[in-house]
Amino acid sequence: MKPFLTGLALLCLTGLCAAAAPNGTFMDELDLSPIRQGWGEPQAKQSVAKRPLTLGGKTYERGVGLHAPGTFYIELDGSASRFSALTGVDGGVGDRGTVTVTIFADGAKVFDSGVMRGGGAPMKIDFPLSGVRSLTFSIGDAGDKNTFDHLDLADAFFETAGEAPKVVNRPPEEPYLLTPPPPAEPRINGPRVFGVTPGAPFIYRIPTTGERPMRFAADGLPEGLALDADTGIITGTIASGDKRPWDVTLRAENAKGKAERPFRIVVGDTLALTPPMGWNHWYAHYDRITDAMMREAADIMVATGMADAGYMYVNIDDCWMNAPKHKDPMRVGPARDENGVLLANAHFPDMRGLTDYIHAKGLRAGTYISPGPLTCAGFTGSYQHEAQDAKTFSDWGFDFLKYDWCSYGDIARKEKGDEAEKLKKPYRQMSALLREQERDIVFNLCQYGMGDVWTWGEEVGGHCWRTAGDLGFELNVYHAVARKNAEHHPYARPGAWNDPDYLQIGFVGDARVTGEPTPCPLTPSEQYSYMSLWCLMAAPLFYSGDMTQLDEFTLNVLCNPEVIEIDQDTLGKQGYPVHVDGEREVWTKPLEDGSIAVGLFNTGEASQDMAFSWEEAGLSGKYRLRDLWRQKDLGTFEGSFAAGTLPRHGVMLLRAWPEK
Repeated sequence: MKPFLTGLALLCLTGLCAAAAPNGTFMDELDLSPIRQGWGEPQAKQSVAKRPLTLGGKTYERGVGLHAPGTFYIELDGSASRFSALTGVDGGVGDRGTVTVTIFADGAKVFDSGVMRGGGAPMKIDFPLSGVRSLTFSIGDAGDKNTFDHLDLADAFFETAGEAPKVVNRPPEEPYLLTPPPPAEPRINGPRVFGVTPGAPFIYRIPTTGERPMRFAADGLPEGLALDADTGIITGTIASGDKRPWDVTLRAENAKGKAERPFRIVVGDTLALTPPMGWNHWYAHYDRITDAMMREAADIMVATGMADAGYMYVNIDDCWMNAPKHKDPMRVGPARDENGVLLANAHFPDMRGLTDYIHAKGLRAGTYISPGPLTCAGFTGSYQHEAQDAKTFSDWGFDFLKYDWCSYGDIARKEKGDEAEKLKKPYRQMSALLREQERDIVFNLCQYGMGDVWTWGEEVGGHCWRTAGDLGFELNVYHAVARKNAEHHPYARPGAWNDPDYLQIGFVGDARVTGEPTPCPLTPSEQYSYMSLWCLMAAPLFYSGDMTQLDEFTLNVLCNPEVIEIDQDTLGKQGYPVHVDGEREVWTKPLEDGSIAVGLFNTGEASQDMAFSWEEAGLSGKYRLRDLWRQKDLGTFEGSFAAGTLPRHGVMLLRAWPEK
């Protein structure tokens, strides 16, 4: 069996069992396509449909093989009387693999395998089903890597007197809003610190919620910067060579009240002193992106209040250049002009005009390319034109560059030398070229975690780096991806961030087919958990859904300023799980003011009462707690905290201040 499969994927149907058993149905007789076809569920990488299952040295010709992690659902009509099966790690992986199986009947747990290991004896599953309407099967990877996690359900049989069971897609969950509307009086949001190099153009829109019109002021701005009091946009250039921190006080006032906040501008060599925030077009629009869509996204970022919560980058991903071939003739054309300068395709007639439009709103513009000859989607890359392209991006006015490995892999394979150095080479080269430009360009290394990039991404000049593959292909396992990314927390710091990929909530397109935007397959509870995890991890916060279909719920998840403050904390520490068990996780993140962010996650398949102890969270003494999603003070607690009932895959995100 091939290792490294991710997500719940159907691996084995024996194909030897066409006839129904008396008074019942074997699981392998059911239509199992929802297990594989639920959007966000990866496909199986291989089929072993003609090979029987093996458990404990015995062969079984009936059953279903699965790969952890994942969840599937079976609908009953209430007439089933019993379910039985044998389960364990398939014998084909030897003594490798660790898997768990938890089964819920109408939300109540009826079976929990604990950790099953390769080579172990199979476990018997046998429980009554009288009156049960639905079963949920949760397949886990035991909290470690899911390599060789091949689970068998052998001789899985439903005793029934009526209709056969049906495998169904996940039942829908109605959206709900955790965060109250922002108050009418001003509240200044966003980072408390911002890095800029001497002599580089500076642009910063003060993120502020509250009724408009509003007037802004900034005390202590360095010479060369000016504030537009009506828009709250700071622009200008700080004198070259003047490296130092400037402590500024930002102020905002409207008819309802006043607000002020400290803001430190650090003039030096380090950018991205907090994780960058913004929007990237990829998972919504793929190769359909246009100049008009980018401008519209910038308009919406301001109009919806995303910019008031701190989102500032409006980034093009792949497919803005020309391609040698493409289904859209407006995206086909010469790669470069007679001087070797990179050409945008016909959907992007004026790149400088586009960035000027974005900058006029107080926002920043980002772009994308590959160090190889072609991008991942087959458009023009930077290979052998790196210096020209760095200058072009600067001349066009871009403030962010995503540099995607893609076809550079073909170049690296042909080169001789140390493998680690080959991974670093294109990023070290482009970083040096970006630093030569007249503007600050935040540099994102997109190479999917190869060569443990978190250990050297900062060394080669990166400000953030992808730590895994494209999350769009395995969105259902966002929590497992977060746990893996969190392992790299020692390497995160101001100016150097672990990036587990974009926020894909709201309306997003299926990455497997680069589809048109449709509702995110994650439940509302999962979307709140997703955002909480990214903020606890101090991850770059780039929304990658359809900006034209932002609804109240999606904005509620994206724009809670108290949740975002956890991500943007100036201490720059990455949070990680401090306690993990079968159905509960506790994460913590230390914060600059001495408080601690605590995330309590229900990872089980049913609603349950949740709590955590101070020992689990590494706390001691008394703490004043605030519920950040609900923006509600909870009181002072000592020793433990009971959160009440959390829904399936739900979260409570707290901020804890020590009481003296």
